[in-house]
Amino acid sequence: MAGGFVYNAIDQTEVATAEIYGKAIADIMLNDPKVVAITADLAKSTKLGDVLKVCPERVINVGIAEQDMMGVAAGMAKAGVIPFVSGFSAFCSMRACDQLHTDICYQKANVKIVATHSGTSFGQAGSTHHAIADLAITRSLPNLTVICPADGFETANAVNAAYNTEGPFYIRINRGFDLVLYDNMDYGFEVGKAVTINEGTDITVIACGSCVAQAKKAAEFLKNADGLSVRVLNMHTIKPIDKNAILKAVLETRRIITVEDHLTTGGLGSAVSEVVVESGKACAFKMLGHKSFAMIGLQEDIMADAGIDANGIIASVREVMKKDFEEDNDWDDEY
Repeated sequence: MAGGFVYNAIDQTEVATAEIYGKAIADIMLNDPKVVAITADLAKSTKLGDVLKVCPERVINVGIAEQDMMGVAAGMAKAGVIPFVSGFSAFCSMRACDQLHTDICYQKANVKIVATHSGTSFGQAGSTHHAIADLAITRSLPNLTVICPADGFETANAVNAAYNTEGPFYIRINRGFDLVLYDNMDYGFEVGKAVTINEGTDITVIACGSCVAQAKKAAEFLKNADGLSVRVLNMHTIKPIDKNAILKAVLETRRIITVEDHLTTGGLGSAVSEVVVESGKACAFKMLGHKSFAMIGLQEDIMADAGIDANGIIASVREVMKKDFEEDNDWDDEY
C-alpha cells in the first residue's frame, strides 16, 4: 500500500466530544430547572465540571452504583424531571443492562444516557473499560434511540436533540482526543438521518463515531492515489438507522464497507447488513471492526491493529473494489 495517515492523540484535545457534552448540558440546565445530571462517582471523568460550576445542586452522585443510577434516573423521569445520566459506556450498557432494559426502556422513561469512554477510547484501561459490545446491547432494546456522534459539535447536536425529544436516548461518546470533523453545529444534523461527508460513485464507506474522520481521510487519499470516488456516510444514528441512505448507496455504488470502533457483531455493520438483506438487493459488502477483545494501549494503536483507521480503510476499499458484479438492473442474478 502506498502512503497512509498517522494521527497522535496528544494533538487532538481541541473540541473533544466529552468536553462539548459538559458545556452543552450545562447550557441546557441553566435554562431548564427540570434537568438534572446523575453520575456514578464519575463527574470529573465524564466532564460534568461545567455543570458543577453553574448548577451544583442539580448534580446527583449515586456513588459507584451504575444499576442504582439507572433506577434513580427512571424514577425521577416518571416524576417529571429530565435526567441526563453520565457514566462510562461499558458500565451503562453492560453492568446496568437489566435496569436500562426494565426501568428505562420498558417504561419509556424520559432518560438521556450520555455514555462516555466508548469503544476503545480508554484503551489503556483494558478490556473491562473497552465498550465494544454496547451498540449490540442498546440497539436491541425497544424504545431506545442510539446515537454515536463523530465529534464535539455533533455531540452537542445529539444532546440538544435528546433534550427536545421525549423518550430514552443512549448517546455514545469518546473519552476525548477526537479528530474535528465539522466547523460548527450547522451542517444538517437530524436524528435518524445520515450525513454525507463525501460524495462518491465507486464505493460507499458507512462509519460512526471516531471512524468517520478516518473514513474521510481514507476517501481523500484514495481519490488522489487511486482516482477512486468514495462516498462517506456519517451514520451517527444507529437506531433508528437511515434505511434510505443505505439503499441509495447500494443502488448507486454497489459496494459498501462499514467501519466502527465496536465488535462487527451486533453494531453498525450488522444494522446496515440487515437493511441490505431485507431489501433483496445484492452488493459487495465488508464489515470493519473488532473481531474479539481489543489489545490494551492507545486508541490510535488499537484502531490500527483492528484495521479501522484510515490505513485499514484504504486497504479494505482496495480489496472490495476487486470484487466484481454485473452492472445492470437485473437484481435476480447479482453478486
